[in-house]
Amino acid sequence: MTFLLLALGLVLVVEGLALALAPSRMEDVLRLIATLSPDQRRMIGLAAVALGVALVWLARGAVTA
Repeated sequence: MTFLLLALGLVLVVEGLALALAPSRMEDVLRLIATLSPDQRRMIGLAAVALGVALVWLARGAVTA
């Protein structure tokens, strides 16, 4: 449970920083995402999930090693 709370907290920090530091750029990114097809958005989402899992796996391996 602690690990889940840590992950959620880190996501909120990163998302909050993006909105706080570059709010107008975030609007541009959202417009760009809206122009993509659902299949393209799905592939980007799956790639993000895969990258996230890989990073967590590497981090957990480095901590326990």
